[in-house]
Amino acid sequence: MEKEWDIVEVLRHSRHDWLNRLQLIKGNLDLNRIDRAKAYINEIVIEVQHESKLSNFHFPLFASLLLKSNWEKHLFQLEYEVFTDVEAVKINDKKLSDWTNSLFVCLDQAIEAFQENHLSITIQPQSDGVCFFFDFSGIIIKKELIEQFLDSAEIECVVKEFSKSELGLEVFMPVV
Repeated sequence: MEKEWDIVEVLRHSRHDWLNRLQLIKGNLDLNRIDRAKAYINEIVIEVQHESKLSNFHFPLFASLLLKSNWEKHLFQLEYEVFTDVEAVKINDKKLSDWTNSLFVCLDQAIEAFQENHLSITIQPQSDGVCFFFDFSGIIIKKELIEQFLDSAEIECVVKEFSKSELGLEVFMPVV
C-alpha cells in the first residue's frame, strides 16, 4: 500500500535535504575547496530546474511519485531529467503513475539491496505525447520478476536493454 504524505512530512523531508546540501557546501568551503563547492551548487541548480519543469507538467500524480521517491525506502536512487518545457500536454497521469509505481515495486523485489542501484528517468515531450526513458543500472538478481512485470504491464513499453546489470525501457504516452 502506498504511503500517504501530508504537508508536514513533505516539508520535513525537504528541509532535511536542503540542510544536507548546505552542510556539503559549507564543508567544502571550510576545507577551502571552492571549486568543489561551486560545482555542487551548479549540480543543485540543474536538479532544481528539472524539478521545476516536472512540477509544471499537467500530471501531478506522476510528478509527486518522482519528487518523493528518494524519501521512500527504495533499493535504488532515482534521478530524472526533463528536456524542454511542456505546454499543456495532457496524458493519462493515473495510468502512468500506477505503472511507474508498479515498476518501482518490481525493481525493489528484483534487485540486490545495498548496491549502487540507480534509476534514471528522462522525460521528453513531443507534439503528440510524452516519451519516457527508464534506465536502470545496478544488480538485477531476479530477472524473471521484471519479465513478468513487462509481460503483464498495462502500458506498452519497448525494452531497449535488459541484462543482469541494466534495464532500459521506453514508454510513450499519447496526448488524451
